[in-house]
Amino acid sequence: MELLRSGLRSASVSRAGIIEKSRVASIVAVTAPAGYGKSTLLGQWAELEQRRTVSLTLSPFDNDPSALLSAIATAFTMAMPDFDGFLTVSEQPAVGTAVLGQMAPRLAAAISNVDDPFVLMIDDVHEASSARCQDVLEVALARIPPGSQVVLASRHALPFLARLRPTGEVLQVGSVDLQLDTAGARQVFAYLGAGDLTDTDLEHLLDRTEGWPTGIALAAIVAREGGDPVGVLGDDQTIAEYLYRACFARLEPDDQEFLRRTAIFDEVAAACSDAVLGREDSRAKLQALDSRGLFLVELNRREGRYRYHQLFREFLLGELERSEPSLGRRLHLGAAAWYEAHEKMSHAIDHLLSANEHDRSVRLVAERAQTAYQAGELAAVERWMNDLGESAIRAYPPLVVLAGLRAVLDGHAAEADRWANLLEQIEYDEPPESGLPSYASGWAMLRVIMWRDGLESAARDAKYSVSCESSTSPWRDQALHLYGWTLQLSGDLEGAIAAYEECTRQAIAFGNPDSILLSEAELAVIALDADAVDEASSHAEQALSVIEANGLHGYMTTCLALAVGARIALRRRDTARAEHLLARAMRDRPLCTYVTPIFAIKVRIELSRAYIALGNTATAAHLLNEIEELQRLRPDHGTLDEAVDDVRASLDKSRALLGGSPLTPAELRLLPYLQTHLTISEIADRLFVSRNTVSSQVGSVYRKLQVTTRSAAVERAGEIGILG
Repeated sequence: MELLRSGLRSASVSRAGIIEKSRVASIVAVTAPAGYGKSTLLGQWAELEQRRTVSLTLSPFDNDPSALLSAIATAFTMAMPDFDGFLTVSEQPAVGTAVLGQMAPRLAAAISNVDDPFVLMIDDVHEASSARCQDVLEVALARIPPGSQVVLASRHALPFLARLRPTGEVLQVGSVDLQLDTAGARQVFAYLGAGDLTDTDLEHLLDRTEGWPTGIALAAIVAREGGDPVGVLGDDQTIAEYLYRACFARLEPDDQEFLRRTAIFDEVAAACSDAVLGREDSRAKLQALDSRGLFLVELNRREGRYRYHQLFREFLLGELERSEPSLGRRLHLGAAAWYEAHEKMSHAIDHLLSANEHDRSVRLVAERAQTAYQAGELAAVERWMNDLGESAIRAYPPLVVLAGLRAVLDGHAAEADRWANLLEQIEYDEPPESGLPSYASGWAMLRVIMWRDGLESAARDAKYSVSCESSTSPWRDQALHLYGWTLQLSGDLEGAIAAYEECTRQAIAFGNPDSILLSEAELAVIALDADAVDEASSHAEQALSVIEANGLHGYMTTCLALAVGARIALRRRDTARAEHLLARAMRDRPLCTYVTPIFAIKVRIELSRAYIALGNTATAAHLLNEIEELQRLRPDHGTLDEAVDDVRASLDKSRALLGGSPLTPAELRLLPYLQTHLTISEIADRLFVSRNTVSSQVGSVYRKLQVTTRSAAVERAGEIGILG
């Protein structure tokens, strides 16, 4: 037995909050894997405690009922010299069932007779894990006097406490309670002389370590020695050595093998594990390992689903590579086959990519990418594309189309342009795979979205895509939406409405929420412009409900619905809702870039109209500046350009009513440069105009703002809200 050394550890984070909340229970069970600061918590508690503390730490030698009771009695005697329980236990030793029948009750009676309130703290109780030890603990600790407490720290759940928990006597403190937050992590880094981390790096570190205190401390040591603490992995030497000694080395060979081999799974499902490993006991094995305080997180006990702590999983994968280097690929292929047979294609793709089966992965990614995006699995799609790499994607042109679409929808303008440039060089006439548009149709739709060649070319492409995608195609709704664009911008409003309405019907039939959202938002705008507020509200509410029902927050495609919803809310005098919807739309507006100019301009038109209605002319002017830039980059927008002119006229009228003196778009482009020390000639170079043009515009700005110097112009522009 090793007596617990009480006292605060200088590097530890204060656990006073946990201690105060734990004073209400007779028995407090602190249960967490190695490195969560259980011993530190007990040490701090002993330091803060006003009552007598009786402390001990168990060792493997205490995994015997008689030795365990003697250890507890000895601890009491050292803390309370007048405690007679030691003599009671030592003078009448017992073996076998007599330990439970005689020694344990005698110790319980002696403890119950202690007059002064105390806190009994037993660390490493998992060392006394045998059933007989658990039985004697239940008896020996059954008669704790009022005002006293027992605090037990263990790496795994204690069976005897499960029998007491229904009585309400036991308070559980788990790993979630012991995780460090931002302030705690900063304290550890400061104490260990590891410097400070940025807020972003610290959040990433907490995510990687899941708040595991020892993981954070080890990362701090890595940082102090010149390494990258944020990029620390479970198989890095410092962490791997700790996990091996504290957890892995103590396990039976079969347990070690099971952990290594199941580490290939993001989530360990018992049924899949049995199939891939050729076992029949995965559920029982997972439950047993979880109960032993290893780094497992229970996801669904009934289904037998768990996951490993990130760093522990990385450590296990390192062990798999070290001990069975040729097995990993075979396990991944087996997992992929199981998931594919159970129609869980996202998991199948992940395992195929891990097995470097790129040829099989390419087609599965192409088939799954669109539905994954619609299901909110943006990160998965991006991960698949990155794991495949450009060469694998280039080898399968339909996937190049999807890569371009993904880049557009994610707001990655440069990447979208790169894929589009590549597509212009590809010739491909193979028949479409199941669930995919034909290559020509998909490429045509991407051209419409990107609007590279103006209205006439887009109209031809949209019409072609609609002709290619029959009513049985899951891509027809998207073709119809784009066809509606070209009809609307060509002045055929009735045809556009018909296309949008058919798009909605088709999208509902195929469960495509994005297309429902987009088409209903378009119909809402058209109805509102016709002053049919009730009809517009019906369409907008359907679009907004799709966002909520499908968790599409943060998607570019939501912006138009949010913006028109805000306009409708203002018409109904619901300013609070309008401002809420506008905030969401403005947050995601940057995703609407020049690579989807029609949608980007439509969004900004609706936002500008809403802000003009609110009297916020500065924000409306800023949005119109963005529209002007989009028009410059992608010209020829048909009737959309007329709508922009109408909004600009509304803004000018609003400013006039507010007593402002509006600048022209060219003057607004010039205005930010007046904040700099650039000369007139240098500003002209920046704006790609002549020196005389800039000089004339500067004079006009001065006149309209009623100033005579650049600094005064900047100050006045800030005051009226058109700069800054």
